[in-house]
Amino acid sequence: MLIIQRHYLKEFFKVLLVIAAGLAFIFSLLELIDKIDDFLPYRPSLENLLFYTLFNFPRYLLYLLPMAILLCSLFIFSQAKKRKEITAIKAAGGRLKTILRPFLIGGLLLSLCGFILGEVIVPEFSKKAHKLKETIIKKGKKFSFKEGTVWLRAADGSIVKIGLYVPEKKVSRNISIFRVADGSLKERIEAEEAEWIETKGSGGKWKLKNTVSYNIADATISRYKELEYPLSESPVLFAEDIQKPEDMGVRELFRYTRKLEDAGFKNLKLIVDLNSKVSYPFINFFMVLLGLSLPMGRKTGGGLVTTAIGIFISLLYWFGHAMFLSLGYAGILPPVIATWIVPLIFGAIAVNLFTRIQE
Repeated sequence: MLIIQRHYLKEFFKVLLVIAAGLAFIFSLLELIDKIDDFLPYRPSLENLLFYTLFNFPRYLLYLLPMAILLCSLFIFSQAKKRKEITAIKAAGGRLKTILRPFLIGGLLLSLCGFILGEVIVPEFSKKAHKLKETIIKKGKKFSFKEGTVWLRAADGSIVKIGLYVPEKKVSRNISIFRVADGSLKERIEAEEAEWIETKGSGGKWKLKNTVSYNIADATISRYKELEYPLSESPVLFAEDIQKPEDMGVRELFRYTRKLEDAGFKNLKLIVDLNSKVSYPFINFFMVLLGLSLPMGRKTGGGLVTTAIGIFISLLYWFGHAMFLSLGYAGILPPVIATWIVPLIFGAIAVNLFTRIQE
């Protein structure tokens, strides 16, 4: 590797670290500020507040990494061109595309890092942030949720397993209820489906369908077409605590969507989110290409102009990507097209600009 290549790579990753970490930390603090009114009545310690900010850091780092990469690339090479370094390289017989080749490899590595960040680190830290939030507001967790399966404690103290819960429809499938008294199992209830029925006055109730009751104490079996049972509070009360798709990894989200499809539910939003998790990291590589190509083609101006260009392109990408995701959620576009069209358009533009760099 040439000395000039090592120099630019060192500057690139040094500036990238500062910009990416700085932006992610600012947005993590804004997240804390947004929640501070919920936390203050419980007098949280400064340590817990700092940890809450830290646990949200990877999520914002993932979202803001493409912008940071573009800003960093534009800044480094617009300054290099302004200082006539690019002209000096050409005069010395250097080939720009050859010199910039390590940045292409770096862009691919950044895309890989973005995928690993979203697949492994973000889901784990999001769970820690949610657990810490529950600790701060003194909220005891009465249920657990993983890939659509819910374990909870009913109003009468029974342990309930819901094989598949669909939050959007408030419908549960494959319910097992274990009624325990005096330290022993008294009754086990199995139901194919349970639905939350809104009622006036009491708020609502769960209705079990196609139910079989195994009474251990009396050694009897009873079958019911429909059976009302006090499973728990309204699903509205714990819906906000259910793990969101953006906090799941690709594998976990894939298993969850397959589970829904096997049960007869096709959730377009989850399918679109699944495809988006695969397509989103690729934009890091395309942002590197754009950041390299734009300063080479024309004068980008000073630091403020470079920053404005980078922010504008990033916002343009996020706006376009969000718009097409919405079309995918609505079923207007297939999930694959809705999630890949904007990254591929930006990629085609970036590749075209890179190939036009004059040697």
